[in-house]
Amino acid sequence: MRIATLQHNGQQILGVRRDDNYVDLSKAAPDLPNDMTALLEANALDKAGQAAASAHDDALIPAAGANYLPVVTKPPKILCCGLNYRDHAIETGADIPDYPIIFMRTPTTMAAHNTPMILPKAASDYDWEAELAVIIGKAGRHIAKADALSHVAGYSCFNDGSIRSYQFKAPQWTMGKNFDASGGFGPELVTPDELPKPVNDLRIQCRLNGESMQDSNTGQHIFDVETVIETLTEAMTLCPGDVIIMGTPPGVGAARTPQVWMKDGDVCEIEIEGIGVLSNPIVAE
Repeated sequence: MRIATLQHNGQQILGVRRDDNYVDLSKAAPDLPNDMTALLEANALDKAGQAAASAHDDALIPAAGANYLPVVTKPPKILCCGLNYRDHAIETGADIPDYPIIFMRTPTTMAAHNTPMILPKAASDYDWEAELAVIIGKAGRHIAKADALSHVAGYSCFNDGSIRSYQFKAPQWTMGKNFDASGGFGPELVTPDELPKPVNDLRIQCRLNGESMQDSNTGQHIFDVETVIETLTEAMTLCPGDVIIMGTPPGVGAARTPQVWMKDGDVCEIEIEGIGVLSNPIVAE
């Protein structure tokens, strides 16, 4: 199943993809929540899929022209794993981590598919980062690696847009990773059964104005999805709606000679095999 959070007729709704349309769950299943976190908390993804399969045509919204919101608009936590590709760590001059480097984003940093990622007034060194987003569907603490994927509701694309000068003003990266509307997220939550291959073997790409900037495979993660979930839950409970961002491959703008930054008028696309394409225009604040 593919499910998106949409703005339709002035209301937030959930839409289940059916061919070239979305099924408006507010019509097909009005008893279900219209918020992704609430839907996952209710363990109602299967109900959403069943409702969409039997929905009448009056519940359909054309996917072309749909107004997207971030896949999860109210995630309890957004947890990011830094330097999680060996070649990316090498290109930045950093040591290869022997333990996952975790930092956090806030919900105000998210930008939906087809909506602007904002180049802030504060700095011009705005970089792209193609990343796999993991959306938690079942709560857990002390989750064993063997059980980790059973806690995943689905996957999406993320662009971990980074203001590099602010990222490195201090030893921790929070400021550079938390400018408003700096991180693209979407377009859909894609359930694991939709993937053509295991999640740890998917091609991941970034294109800036159509030019390839990153092209790798999630199999290159230093710490795979299962390991990151196991590690995180040594410390904290993962909750339905939590989002884990899995790190970026080599090819970022900061590591190029000369350096390349996203600028006003650019379009940045993230594509992950079997999941889809996230596209965001870059707009100056």
